[in-house]
Amino acid sequence: MRSPVRDLAQKDGEESTDRTPLLPGAPQAEAAPVCCSARYNLAILAFFGFFIVYALRVNLSVALVDMVDSNTTLEDNRTSKACPEHSSPIKVHHNQTGKKYQWDAETQGWILGSFFYGYIITQIPGGYVASKIGGKLLLGFGILGTAVLTLFTPIAADLGVGPLIVLRALEGLGEGVTFPAMHAMWSSWAPPLERSKLLSISYAGAQLGTVISLPLSGIICYYMNWTYVFYFFGAVGIFWFLLWIWLVSDTPQTHNRISHYEKEYILSSLKNQNGLLSSLPYLGSWLCMILSGQAADNLRAKWNFSTLCVRRIFSLIGMIGPAVFLVAAGFIGCDYSLAVAFLTISTTLGGFCSSGFSINHLDIAPSYAGILLGITNTFATIPGMVGPVIAKSLTPENTVGEWQTVFCIAAVINIFGAIFFTLFGKGEVQSWALNDHHGHRH
Repeated sequence: MRSPVRDLAQKDGEESTDRTPLLPGAPQAEAAPVCCSARYNLAILAFFGFFIVYALRVNLSVALVDMVDSNTTLEDNRTSKACPEHSSPIKVHHNQTGKKYQWDAETQGWILGSFFYGYIITQIPGGYVASKIGGKLLLGFGILGTAVLTLFTPIAADLGVGPLIVLRALEGLGEGVTFPAMHAMWSSWAPPLERSKLLSISYAGAQLGTVISLPLSGIICYYMNWTYVFYFFGAVGIFWFLLWIWLVSDTPQTHNRISHYEKEYILSSLKNQNGLLSSLPYLGSWLCMILSGQAADNLRAKWNFSTLCVRRIFSLIGMIGPAVFLVAAGFIGCDYSLAVAFLTISTTLGGFCSSGFSINHLDIAPSYAGILLGITNTFATIPGMVGPVIAKSLTPENTVGEWQTVFCIAAVINIFGAIFFTLFGKGEVQSWALNDHHGHRH
């Protein structure tokens, strides 16, 4: 007896498009083993690469607390009348050998936001360059450049606010190319029925990088001083670059250690699909990304769900779910434990998007996935730039009611995005994207 859910998914209009070989009767390639495979080695190295990308991005958020003279920021802090028991500053005795700077709250905001002014610039160029020269060197040198610049953070801070802001903006330039470059590489490496798993593994490193680097940065500041935060993560980034250059290739054809069977499997699976490839903060989200990737591929491979149906389902869960719990977090009063739980659930559910709209670029235009990711990620960077400013203006007194407004606005934006994608999203390669790039068109 056939599942009615399966029948419903198959009526989505394109279930046969991404599962039918290019030529009638063409045999489907048998999947190459996963263990020790070149494609999964690439996913693991990419995982650690994006782990470092986000570690280098967020470590300043923790170190900055230790860099600033506490007497400077004390005047900027307001005492909350809604939850006074949580308002008293907590003094923690720890290593104080790091140099302190007289930076007020506004200056700190400029320093933290400066990264995104560089990050937004290289999104689109990064996608274009990756499509021309490949993603290996672009992603590798993007992370290497950010890591090396991170080592010079203490020197830049000593020179003044201006040099530090410039340094962080330059780091943003390096990291801006990473996602477009990785998308471009997966257009040559990801077999159609493994794309959700592979991309979810690689991009999940970003979430775990945030989870690990934030507390680790705090520990380093506590037992050593803030300068070692930048020395540690910068050195780790350089070490990763050496492994990346040694072990990774842009395509299966140029990989020195890939088995002949795996290479043929990847190339034949891409050819048989006429180019229909698809090519993403925190521990809960990381786990959700891994599990959702497995679930998405199983729905398509075993239950015959269409690509578009899977993308819609995971996008709706990954956008409306977080919106619901985000709004709920604003209406629970001073129950901080429940607030943390709701925000954790909200972020966790967001991981479903990694198998939804986040990899839809490769569904609709695999040959231009890098460029499209650059364009979309450029717009996605804007909230990181203007969000803190807007939130600050909406919460002048830092009250619960003011933060309810902020959470509701964020939720409305999420729901709008989910509805928009559901109405206008596509799951098949578009006619304007058909060309001979990477053998996507026979």
